Amino acid sequence: MAAPPARARADYDYLIKLLLIGDSGVGKSCLLLRFSDGSFTTSFITTIGIDFKIRTIELDGKRIKLQIWDTAGQERFRTITTDIRNWIRNIEQHASDNVNKILVGNKADMDESKRAVPTSKGQALADEYGIKFFETVSDAC
Repeated sequence: MAAPPARARADYDYLIKLLLIGDSGVGKSCLLLRFSDGSFTTSFITTIGIDFKIRTIELDGKRIKLQIWDTAGQERFRTITTDIRNWIRNIEQHASDNVNKILVGNKADMDESKRAVPTSKGQALADEYGIKFFETVSDAC
């Protein structure tokens, strides 16, 4: 009996790998847990090295498997998480030409005076690199 076509053996149509990078305490792990598990916690547990989750979603009749990598933001892991300009430079040097980049600002519901990066600065940076900019609120993370 012949083996079924490769697509029939896979449980997804597309595999997308996402890498969350940023400084310690900005909400990367919280965003990951909220999206992958639908859970929220107010306790802060530092990521050591890299954490990893998988979630499969349906979009336009296609099954998309997302591999989401959550990087540690502490100083000792700065080789991965330095600053946005360096991250983008590293992506451009080491990733495929067709890699998609987005910039996400977290804790958008905080008073602008308490935020590390105001909306206007995040949007300006995203515009500079020709990438999309999104924000999320702290009650989601």
